[in-house]
Amino acid sequence: MWVIVGLGNPGRKYSATRHNIGFMVIDSLSERLSVVFTEKEKYLKGEGLYKDNRLVLIKPLTYMNLSGAAVREVLRMRNCPPERLIVVHDDLALPVGRIKIRERGSSGGHRGIQSIIESIGTNEFIRVKIGIGRSPEIPAEVYVLKKFTPQEREILNEAVESASDAVLSIIEKGVSRAMTEYNR
Repeated sequence: MWVIVGLGNPGRKYSATRHNIGFMVIDSLSERLSVVFTEKEKYLKGEGLYKDNRLVLIKPLTYMNLSGAAVREVLRMRNCPPERLIVVHDDLALPVGRIKIRERGSSGGHRGIQSIIESIGTNEFIRVKIGIGRSPEIPAEVYVLKKFTPQEREILNEAVESASDAVLSIIEKGVSRAMTEYNR
């Protein structure tokens, strides 16, 4: 079994913002795998199969900075080790649309990732990062809640599909091969 978490903020107000790219990837995966979500107290959950692997898709409803509470609950209820957790999230340090897979590491200043590390007690989980760029004029906490420009939307659509492919590649081929394929 694999738990795949897309980070974002709940509600229409945030749906198309840079910080919600993790939710967008989970939505893409749910469409591909015909997964239907049910609402729990702290998250939306959908279950499906991919190449004989059970997948649990999660969209936390706890807002970005408190994502760890939902992730901890799902891992505990499913008796899933952190090594079988894939978290998809935005990254300010990467150009718009660039994908990068990491096997473990620090939060890099991402508060959603920091919340997960603190809540589950380890940084030993896989991340699929998607670049959202950065603006030197706009503070990061404001920039991440902005929508993508029309020019960025096309790049974004490709990035969401590529990140979905990367998640499935991790499951099918392993994280090392997926990193070789996507960390270019």
